[in-house]
Amino acid sequence: MSDKIRGFLPVWNANSKVLILGSFPSVKSRQIEFYYGNKQNRFWKMLYGYFGEEVQSEVRQKKEFLFRHNIALWDIVTACEIKGSSDASIRSYELADVPALLKNSKIEWILLNGSTAYKLFEKAYADCGVPYLLMPSTSPANPRYDAKVWKEALNRVFLKDESES
Repeated sequence: MSDKIRGFLPVWNANSKVLILGSFPSVKSRQIEFYYGNKQNRFWKMLYGYFGEEVQSEVRQKKEFLFRHNIALWDIVTACEIKGSSDASIRSYELADVPALLKNSKIEWILLNGSTAYKLFEKAYADCGVPYLLMPSTSPANPRYDAKVWKEALNRVFLKDESES
């Protein structure tokens, strides 16, 4: 019998323009059954702040926010054995079917929230045809988090360089 824990379904729609991929939901996220549920995680504060909006607490409001800004959210690991919330303890994992999501959306960029998400993504999907970037993890356990790196990446996605037109 497996001790695998299942993650969440992706939040996306056909207009999604950027996919933010994390590693796997934390214990607190699994308790509330939605992404980035640890109030100490910087994710929602960073993302709402980028768009100049006040952070909402309801899952429904967060989904509306993501859809309004054409952001898809998922984790690279959809099921695994894990101790607590530690990425380092992830074992016997199943990967998200990222190519299927890309095929059914308008995703132009993939932002990988942390090195675990990046390493697993790159190992399986490096040739996916969509540019991707390693982002500093928004986890409260990451002392090297840098909001400026996130802002620059989001600018690349949402404020396309004029020279690309």
